[in-house]
Amino acid sequence: MKIVRVYSGSDGESHFEDVTPEELAEIVNQVGDGDVSLGIRRSPTFSDYHNAPRLQYVVNLQGTAEFETADGTKCRMGPGDVLIAEDIEGHGHIARSLGEETRISLAIPLKNKTRH
Repeated sequence: MKIVRVYSGSDGESHFEDVTPEELAEIVNQVGDGDVSLGIRRSPTFSDYHNAPRLQYVVNLQGTAEFETADGTKCRMGPGDVLIAEDIEGHGHIARSLGEETRISLAIPLKNKTRH
């Protein structure tokens, strides 16, 4: 299982950071206000630079997702992988659904950022 945080750095760009399962165990208990949403996206798709719509963690249930930051760093995620999305300001990131399989993900709101 891959667990990755995408966040806005002091440079205004999004960056990736690996998160341990122990850190994730603490994060999942910080559920915030808002709906838990199920995302269903056909593949392949491309979403140009955008910010996370809210602080949230996203569990990839089916299909392959790829996220990219402005410096060209890419993070590919499959079923069971978790993205902690905290880049709600700044330049944002690119998101892609890869392959032919429909991508299904579950997004859960967070109360606050996991790191500052």
